[in-house]
Amino acid sequence: MAPGCGPKVALLWSLVLTISSPIAGNILDEATLKGFIGTETKEGVYLSTTDLGILKSPLTTVLLPIVYILVFVVGLPANALAIWVFVFRTKKKNPSSIFMANLALCDLLFVVWIPLKIAYHLNGNDWIYGEGLCKVLVAFFYANMYCSIAFIACISVQRYWAIVHPLSRRQRDNAVSVGVSAAIWLAVWVTTAPLYLYDQTVRVLGQNMVACHDVTRPSQKKMAAGYFLTAGVLGFAAPAVVSVVAYVQMLRALRSSMTDEAIAKKRRKAVVLIVTVLVMFLVCFGPSNIMLVVHYSLLLAGKSNNGYGFYVLSLCLASLNSVVDPFVYYFISEDFREHVRNTLICRSQRTVERMRVSFSALKYSRKNTYTSGTTTGTTSGGTTTGTTSGGTSSGTA
Repeated sequence: MAPGCGPKVALLWSLVLTISSPIAGNILDEATLKGFIGTETKEGVYLSTTDLGILKSPLTTVLLPIVYILVFVVGLPANALAIWVFVFRTKKKNPSSIFMANLALCDLLFVVWIPLKIAYHLNGNDWIYGEGLCKVLVAFFYANMYCSIAFIACISVQRYWAIVHPLSRRQRDNAVSVGVSAAIWLAVWVTTAPLYLYDQTVRVLGQNMVACHDVTRPSQKKMAAGYFLTAGVLGFAAPAVVSVVAYVQMLRALRSSMTDEAIAKKRRKAVVLIVTVLVMFLVCFGPSNIMLVVHYSLLLAGKSNNGYGFYVLSLCLASLNSVVDPFVYYFISEDFREHVRNTLICRSQRTVERMRVSFSALKYSRKNTYTSGTTTGTTSGGTTTGTTSGGTSSGTA
């Protein structure tokens, strides 16, 4: 090599690398497309054109915010009202009401963080609130989803005991329900720890945006995949099996008791409710958790995943459960609806109790009046009347 050629060759080689790196990166992205994961650098991640198209599509910037706004507007007051009724209006607590109150709390904690997701999607999926808040949002999103699934399973088991084994003491033990509820909260929140251990915000290179949980660094994919695969099996599959088995056993028990026409109508309503709850559970949580397992399995194996749009949509579908729960679990109860009416018209619990006592006394008085009136009669041998007042009586034969 001639003297002075070394620096020129080095400069030329550097220029070639500078021009070809983005092209090579795009070719690599197209060859190894794995959802929202691309070529990683220290500053961020390069995404392919396909990934960017999904990230900036109306699916994520228009449809998702609309659904989340609906969830927030309906779910926030409905679940807040449910908690108020369970805590301040329900005098006699039972295992069912304890599990339902915890379910309402899960849904409420899920809904209160929805505005951040709405702002994120409306801002073109550009996160502006920092890494810490993104981690908190992601942790609350998944923790409360799996809390809801666990408490729905508990409610299904409680209903199974109430229908199939109505005389069992286990289905009336509040201490067991409180202990199970505390264990669920502790287990779910402890298992969210891995979500804080890897980056949730990733800068998309070549774009003026920072993604929150939508982009995974290739160097951190094992931790992310390990968490979500475990959550999909333990957090969804196991409770789903428990719920399905419990509801199937309830349906069998209700069908066997429908021979009596007097109770058949009420039993049919219970069957319809059970089927509705089961379908709602599977439709809301089934697609999202199945897609979570599929997405992260492909991510871990380095396989192509072109269904990320459906994966994001299925997570949005799971959020609708927070809107449906209050109407399926709470507002179907006549007592609950009465408590809600009294709350909305600002009628105190003491006033409600006085009205209930007065109504009971009036009903008892009318019953006694009707009974005493039927004791006056006429016989063929004569007329007999009787009056009792202050311990005196008179009669004519």
